[in-house]
Amino acid sequence: MGAKAGQRGKPQGDRAAGRQRLALILFGALFVLLFIGFAATVGLSSPSVPSGDVAHVSNVPDEIADISEEELKQATLRQATSEGQKAPKSGTDKFEEFRDKALTELLEGIWLRGEAEELGITVTEKQVEDELAVVKKQNFPTKAAFEKFLKESSYTPEEVNDLLELQILVKEIQERIGSQSPAPSSSEIEAYYEAEKASQFTTKESRDVRIILNKDKSKVEAAKKELEADSSPAGWKKAATKYSSDTTSKSKGGLQEGITEEFLQGPLKTAVFEGATGELSGPVEFQGNYVLVEVVKLNPGKVQTLEEAKAQIQSTLGQEKQQETISEFAGKYRVKWSARTVCASGFEIEGCSNFKGTGHPANASPSCYEADPKTPPTECPSPVTPISPALPGTITVAKPKGEPFPQRPRPEGLGESSEAASELPPGVPPPTGE
Repeated sequence: MGAKAGQRGKPQGDRAAGRQRLALILFGALFVLLFIGFAATVGLSSPSVPSGDVAHVSNVPDEIADISEEELKQATLRQATSEGQKAPKSGTDKFEEFRDKALTELLEGIWLRGEAEELGITVTEKQVEDELAVVKKQNFPTKAAFEKFLKESSYTPEEVNDLLELQILVKEIQERIGSQSPAPSSSEIEAYYEAEKASQFTTKESRDVRIILNKDKSKVEAAKKELEADSSPAGWKKAATKYSSDTTSKSKGGLQEGITEEFLQGPLKTAVFEGATGELSGPVEFQGNYVLVEVVKLNPGKVQTLEEAKAQIQSTLGQEKQQETISEFAGKYRVKWSARTVCASGFEIEGCSNFKGTGHPANASPSCYEADPKTPPTECPSPVTPISPALPGTITVAKPKGEPFPQRPRPEGLGESSEAASELPPGVPPPTGE
């Protein structure tokens, strides 16, 4: 495959449109699947990092187990280039930011290949060639355009192939793990159907109608007079074009299909749902306009049977189970490979088993945790992990997490008056004051 696996940078800047396009393809979803946040690392990797290297990963082929200082240096330069910036000076905060990003990606490339080997997944040169052909066809219309991308992004063709190989591995691993999820049972399908029958599997009664709509009542009355003489589709098309201000329906002879009751009110609702088919009704006032309406067709409501809805339900529940299986795998994956990774002194990052963090969120300003910061932070994360409990009675088969419990300030005098109790969400009893 050319260059050593994992030797790459992450294109995400805006220096060139060509680089952006390939960056989206190669990295848009490359690591989202397997790296869903950082799980707590357990255990320590026993092997030490060889001299001249910055990290070592156990239980992978020897040729990809170590990341050298030179590899990291080149990856850091590419990281800066991909973000449209010049390489910062060594030792600066910006340099360390780029270096940590580059090391993270190098490690993730090794982990992916190690996991693929354990699962018995391989990628052929033909697969990579086919993937590259698709990328070029969709994003680089000419050979010169692709060559320009390589020059501006500092990638070699071999490194692009490595990135494409990783992309293919992600897809293959996802499919392999997803295929291990259990199929929805008959009872789960039936429970989902009963829970969703009224909303998802019921088609409401509706009407197909023709309308003339205008703020000027006299124009609607003129249209009615013409249609009383000729209410054929051709007559309606002529009248709608001449008198109606509703641009959506006038091009179709005033026709609006599938109108259900919840969209109408007052006299117009009565005219549509109680009027006889083929009968002109109006002008009826509706939301500042006058409407002339004729019911063309009655569409009775219908409830899909379980047998009719079964395939759709199986697909929905199957996808949910696959995602649950993949999410569970992703958490274990991160812990496993972090435990197999050790980094040299000065290069420890999250993902190394010997990393010792502050316990603070990575995106939080250090000044959030200083007693007297020189520059107060604009915002800091919550000191506790927020939770989203469900409202009582909202958890169903279709919505296992239910409706989120509204978070709001504690009402003044809670427990001391009936007014405070009324601030509680429906279904939550007031406190007893004990």
